[in-house]
Amino acid sequence: MAAARHSTLDFTLGAKADGETILKGLQSIFQEQGMTESVHTWQDHGYLATYTNKNGSFANLRIYPHGLVLLDLQSYDNDAQGNKEMDSLLSKVEERMKELSQNSTRVKRLPPIVRGGTIDRYWPTADGRLVEYDIDEVVYDEDSPYQNIKILHSKQFGNILILSGDVNLAESDLAYTRAIMGSGKEDYTGKDVLILGGGDGGILCEIVKLKPKMVTMVEIDQMVIDGCKKYMRKTCGEVLDNLKGECYQVLIEDCIPVLKRYAKEGRKFDYVINDLTAVPISTSPEEDSTWEFLRLILDLSMKVLKQDGKYFTQGNCVNLTEALSLYEEQLGRLYCPVDFSKEIVCVPSYLELWVFYTVWKTKP
Repeated sequence: MAAARHSTLDFTLGAKADGETILKGLQSIFQEQGMTESVHTWQDHGYLATYTNKNGSFANLRIYPHGLVLLDLQSYDNDAQGNKEMDSLLSKVEERMKELSQNSTRVKRLPPIVRGGTIDRYWPTADGRLVEYDIDEVVYDEDSPYQNIKILHSKQFGNILILSGDVNLAESDLAYTRAIMGSGKEDYTGKDVLILGGGDGGILCEIVKLKPKMVTMVEIDQMVIDGCKKYMRKTCGEVLDNLKGECYQVLIEDCIPVLKRYAKEGRKFDYVINDLTAVPISTSPEEDSTWEFLRLILDLSMKVLKQDGKYFTQGNCVNLTEALSLYEEQLGRLYCPVDFSKEIVCVPSYLELWVFYTVWKTKP
């Protein structure tokens, strides 16, 4: 697949930029590459020079009068010789700018961004920052009736499960699994546990090791399980190979009807672990359907939780303070009074601190 290589070079000058001097000083570098120049100028807003090459590569040089100079360079990524020439051009521009601007206070050259390639290495964090992962292989990429499922291999984090563009879990992320289980503070021996979601099998795998009485996992998407049992075995071990084991069962169902059925039957659990979705980023809970879904899950979960039981779930990135505060407000609106605590954990592949909640019913 064809891909574009986008390189950037920024200069922050210590004084106003002399646009005409900079243009003349850099002109010969672009001419050496056989690039054709087109210049636009504005009396109060500086210069924009565009340089185009016969091979389709081009550069935009933007000179702002207050002292910011930006160079954006785009070329075809699969042309090794072309990439070498573009890197050389960037180096020459950098050296020439240092000569032209003795008062330059900062030079910033970022690694190239490769756009449109077979392997997508760029994924946003929950708080809106762009992360480039060291992904070198697309292991699995399928569309289920519910979502797009990708499993990508990272040299650092192992295989990473990505659902509809959202980084869910990597093989490196035992910290996530431990946190959503109570961070090693709970005794699961002989207990009844309900897992909502958790199709990667990480929670199920770790709880089964702790000798519970029975673990019921409710996951709607069989294709997530199929992908993870083949390509995320460092996370799930062998527990997804069969939907039933000595102390666990996996139900391929929508969890809401299951929760309603259990509530009607009066079935109770010592632990309910909600691994369905993070706290929504939206700060309009009355208008966002994800918030409605979250509130419904909370109420139904409390109905199937024993009086002395505990409910565990993820929150979101620690930076999303307003959304997390709104979630905590929702906990005060449930059909029964509850208390809660929270823990902040660094999840390796998320590259951000993540909030986890423990919720329990207030004693009457």
